[in-house]
Amino acid sequence: MINLQQDNDGFVRMPRHFPQSASVSITFTDGTTEVLTGARINKAYDDALADFRAKNHLDAKGFPRHPKVFPGGGNKIDFVPVHPGMGE
Repeated sequence: MINLQQDNDGFVRMPRHFPQSASVSITFTDGTTEVLTGARINKAYDDALADFRAKNHLDAKGFPRHPKVFPGGGNKIDFVPVHPGMGE
């Protein structure tokens, strides 16, 4: 089982996908704990990455949509927003 802890801003650190069948336990800041599948938390990661790319004018592969210099690190995220009740 993979254990994650929500920070005060509502995020968990997740720099990569987890195995689809893995059990992922998230302890929220309010003290509750929820167990999710790897597939569910990976979807949250993908949604957060898509939102990040859209806000930064990047396409689905992380490339700039317009020709301008973009400083490195624009194609990945390390923190995923989570909330109690995600697994329902």
